[in-house]
Amino acid sequence: MSTVSRERPRLQSAIALVSALGLGAGGLALGFALLVLTVLGIGLLTGSGLSTFGFLVLSLVLVQGIGCGGVALSYYKLRPVIAPRVRSALDIGGEGPAFGIPVSVPSLREVGIVLAGYAAAIVWVMISGILLTVLQELRGQSLNTGENAAAELGRSNPELLLLLIPASILVIGPGEELLFRGVVQARIRERFSRVPGIAIASLFFAALHIVALVGGSLVGNLVVVSILFGTATVFGVAYEYAENIVVPSLIHGLYNATLFTLLYVSLTLGDELPQQGQALLGLALP
Repeated sequence: MSTVSRERPRLQSAIALVSALGLGAGGLALGFALLVLTVLGIGLLTGSGLSTFGFLVLSLVLVQGIGCGGVALSYYKLRPVIAPRVRSALDIGGEGPAFGIPVSVPSLREVGIVLAGYAAAIVWVMISGILLTVLQELRGQSLNTGENAAAELGRSNPELLLLLIPASILVIGPGEELLFRGVVQARIRERFSRVPGIAIASLFFAALHIVALVGGSLVGNLVVVSILFGTATVFGVAYEYAENIVVPSLIHGLYNATLFTLLYVSLTLGDELPQQGQALLGLALP
């Protein structure tokens, strides 16, 4: 008895959410797994551990480069082959929307979006710092918030921040944005309208970055997630309006580079930035 394929909106929405979360988590998981295996392999072959500089370079290449960027580009290439089989197996009609990751040299309008997005992200960090201070005063004690692992590494070795500043623009921003805006957000937007699409993708981005935090209590790390959610929303809105992955990549890269620069200046030139401000820079890095 033959069956007639049909549209199944709820199922397709569920698939979009699950696949988007799986792709985001999968990219980070792949990068971290490769990093662990590579570090262990080098240790076994050489009998000694990696230097801090070598570990940082490897993490940038394997996590942001191969993990995030590689999964994003693999999905882009393999989707035309895999998607029809999934739709057929689940008895979903239609061919599905065409998928692409738009890339182009930013126009003057898009440069304006980059500047506005960068300013919005920096303002959000400042507002977050004020709100965090108020919250801690209301509680009568400091929140035990986790800190970005790269920032934690930079605190112990400030010279490494000089590598992270250009890497933010050349590797971190492009790699993470290819995955989380170019693939995750775009996948969700196929089934959801603009506002929930950006919000869900931003929540995935923020929540998955918990794995990059060092220390922190549950409440403290939820505060970090809320800060990262706001930053990711800026990236998501920029991508929505620009429709060019270069735009959120530049915003993300410039934002991270600015925080790493401020942290470096604070650590090397004395106490110009209070300890609390240094902590905020560390936890606000996506």
